[in-house]
Parts: sequence; C-alpha cells; structure tokens
Amino acid sequence: MIFNKRGWKTVAMAGALSVALAACGSDDSETDTGDTGTDTGGGDEAAVEETYNWKFVTEEVDGQVQYEYAEQFAEKLNEKSDGAINIDVYEFGGLGSEVDQVEQLQDGLVQFAIVSPGFTGGMVEEGQVFALQFLFPNDQEKTQEILNTSEALNTQLAGMYEEHNIKPLAFFTEGAMQWTGSSPLRTPADFEGFKMRTQESPLIQESYEAYGATPEAMSWSELYTSLDRGVVDGQENPIFFIQDAAFHEVQSDMTISNHNNYVAMATVNPTFYNDLPEDVRAMIDETVEEMQPIVFDMQKEMNESLLEEIKNDTENPTEVYELTEEETAAFRELAEPVREYFRTEVVGEEGNAMLDLLEQEIAEHE
Repeated sequence: MIFNKRGWKTVAMAGALSVALAACGSDDSETDTGDTGTDTGGGDEAAVEETYNWKFVTEEVDGQVQYEYAEQFAEKLNEKSDGAINIDVYEFGGLGSEVDQVEQLQDGLVQFAIVSPGFTGGMVEEGQVFALQFLFPNDQEKTQEILNTSEALNTQLAGMYEEHNIKPLAFFTEGAMQWTGSSPLRTPADFEGFKMRTQESPLIQESYEAYGATPEAMSWSELYTSLDRGVVDGQENPIFFIQDAAFHEVQSDMTISNHNNYVAMATVNPTFYNDLPEDVRAMIDETVEEMQPIVFDMQKEMNESLLEEIKNDTENPTEVYELTEEETAAFRELAEPVREYFRTEVVGEEGNAMLDLLEQEIAEHE
C-alpha cells in the first residue's frame, strides 16, 4: 500500500483557509438526483435510472484510513451503478471542523460522513462508551468482530444516533490507541500534572483525570503546534495517525499501551437515505458490508508498517516502550471506576442497558 505523505506542519493554516473558502460556497452542495437521459454503454439499461451527486466528508486526509475508506466506498458505488452514483470525498478541513461536519450531515448538506463518537459525546452521551479504556479485547480481530455483530452497538446505540438525524451504517476500528508524550508514560505517576490533549468528550477527560492528568480538549488541526510549543504534553491516537501527522517529531516518547481503540462510524443522513429507491439503498448496504474487511486490513497494514518507520526514524528519535502486563494492570485498575461514572453521571437507563449488553457480548468473545 502506498501512503500519501503530507506537509503536516502547514495543515492548521490550510485547514483554516479551507474553512473560510467553504463558508463562501454556494449551490455546489446541492444533490442532483435528476434523470440522466443517457445510455450508459453497449445499449444496456443502466443499473440505476437517475444520476446522483453526493458528498462524503471525513475527519482525516488523503492517505489516512477514513479518507481511503471513503474513496474506495465511492469507487465501488460508482462502478456498481455504471457511473450513475458520483461521490465527492472531502478531507478534514475542507468543509470545516469536526463539529461543523456533523452539523452538515444532520442538515443534509453532506450525505455521508465518517464520524468519531468522541466528537459527538455531548450530543449522544451513550456514544462515549468507546472512550472507556480497557473495555474491548486487546485482540484487534476480536474487537472488529464485536463492532460488526454487536446488537448493543448496531441496534441500540445506532438508534440513539438516529434520533439526532445521524444513521450509523457501520462501526470500525482504526487501530489501538497509543500514548505519546514529552516524557515517558509508563505508570499512573507519570501522568501527574501531565497536560493531555483529548477530544471534546467529558468521559475521555474523566479517564485521564483518573490517572492524575490534566485533560485539554482541542481539534487535531491545532495539535502539532501545541505539542511543539508545550501547550500540551501529550496525546493519544492510533500509530498510523501519530506517524502520518508527524506527532512523533515533537514528542520524545511513545507508549504502546493499547488502552483503547479508535472507533469510527460510517454514517449517512437518514432522511436522505430513507428517501432513496430501494435498489440504491441495497447497493449502499452491500458496499458498507464489503468495506468492513477492507478497512480492517487497511488499518492493520498502516499501523504495523508506520510503527517501524517511527522506530527507524533516526532524524526524529522516539523511544518506543510497550507496557508490561503488570503496568497495564495498574492503569486498568484506575480505569474501572470510570465505567461507574459513565453509568451514573453520563447516561441513563437506556445507556446502562446498552453497556450491560455490550459487556456481555465482549465477555462471550473473550
């Protein structure tokens, strides 16, 4: 696989410019669903009778998991529809911040989006379940199988998102989360007074407070500069994102903690989706299912190969350390009470029932 490298130190400025340009956009956001009136080749009838022009927005950029997922998703639908379905894929920043993108999906300005539950935790509190550290198995394949089959997630949690005009089509892991820091992070004592960048999720912040850290919520577009200048001391992300965003260049240490998974949702605007012809919806559903093993292999290859790049980067040396079972147990012990916080302070009866079922499903896989 070829990874498209970017000039990451300029992303914040480019993102800000993109937001300004997006604010000046006009009728290009309209979805064209009119008849094509054209023959699609060989005299055969087109698989889809209308032409569709849709938008798919992601939280990442060219070469990263979400963007590559969206690109392949778009290509598959274009091929299956004999060119009748056309999807423009947008990198992060092209249409605004993570929060802007979610709002555009809800309003139908974009049809598809990949959404991280961490950025919607204030809207769908139950989505913060993915912020519970050491909840899912350490085995990535088992975790993805749970994400594929879980009734707690694909029925109960998905229904909660639909109440907010977001329809999850699939959940997938982008890899295990790891810590980077301006100092080693091997014990809870190392987090004392440590300024940890987090997403806009009260539960993620609670998790790091349990370790003694000071959580600082910010968009990732600000993160490289903030790490470089010491505004924050560290962050968490999958390995591919750490390397591709060059965070390791401004962090001296990386801990293979596997404390969580970066779970993303492929989503669609439900009003738009429900108004589509049945055959088009079936085509979308089929493509979503086909993408699940593809995106798993994609993230696995990226995370494994880019970890080696970090280790072998002599110009930007980063000490990579893997937690022992004993060290992991110390963090796991502090993370356990956060589940009770989730149950009593974050969600209500429905959220508790969802977590009960999810824990049962996880136990069955382990």
